[in-house]
Amino acid sequence: MIDSKTLITECLSNNKFAQEKLYNYYSQKMFGVCMRFAKNRSEAEDILQEGFIKVFRNLASFRNEGQLEAWIRRIIVNTAINSYKRKLPSIKDIDFDRFDNEFTYQENIVESMSREELLRLVQELPNGYRRIFNLNAIEGYTHKEIGEMLDISINTSKSQLARARQALQKKIYRNSVDFFATEDNLLAQLIV
Repeated sequence: MIDSKTLITECLSNNKFAQEKLYNYYSQKMFGVCMRFAKNRSEAEDILQEGFIKVFRNLASFRNEGQLEAWIRRIIVNTAINSYKRKLPSIKDIDFDRFDNEFTYQENIVESMSREELLRLVQELPNGYRRIFNLNAIEGYTHKEIGEMLDISINTSKSQLARARQALQKKIYRNSVDFFATEDNLLAQLIV
């Protein structure tokens, strides 16, 4: 644990060692947040860098009323959202009809996947779906909060979350089918 009050005071007095200590202490956790929102590592690094610039610029406004980590996380999440707002013309341009509702959830498949495999599947989601999924399922924002953050309706947030989950389920199912097909091929080759 770090003493956040002392660390903040030292950071605000331009103590480079304290600034580095704050960055090193929180950057790895925040990079995980960035990876969930980004398509790839490079994009996540950009979000992390931009987010920490905002953290240091706004550190004086932190009132020690909550946890420093939660305050930093909110800045990183907002940075990720703003990054996508700048890049995409509109979330509403996503073609929702390309996903159907016929897939059933396979819980045992998810349990057998590594964290890296799940992260890759989340990163493959269309940008709008990925943002809504991360904000609701991972960060815990309500559909009302998401609607306000992204300037969309509550129903749009709900439908995009449902479609994100459907898309993830399909991706997980395809991965498991590919895995078992590969296993069967290897077994067949060993038998012959």
